[in-house]
Amino acid sequence: MPIIVNLDVVLAQRKMRLNDLADGVDITAQNLSVLKTGKAKAIRFSTLEAICKHLNCQPGDILEYRAEAGEGKMKNEE
Repeated sequence: MPIIVNLDVVLAQRKMRLNDLADGVDITAQNLSVLKTGKAKAIRFSTLEAICKHLNCQPGDILEYRAEAGEGKMKNEE
């Protein structure tokens, strides 16, 4: 999947553990772990907002788009 989750990087920069974030945003550590490992298929904006608020960061600090190898331009870029 071309969406990369950098939650572990942001947590490391803040010297924070996943359990601390889970407690701070009232989300289970298990659900945050699914997000952190990139196995989540979706995230609610309210969850993303709570995470960003607690970590004092922007959504782009956590989520990143990388084109997969061999992918061409998107149709609107032609």
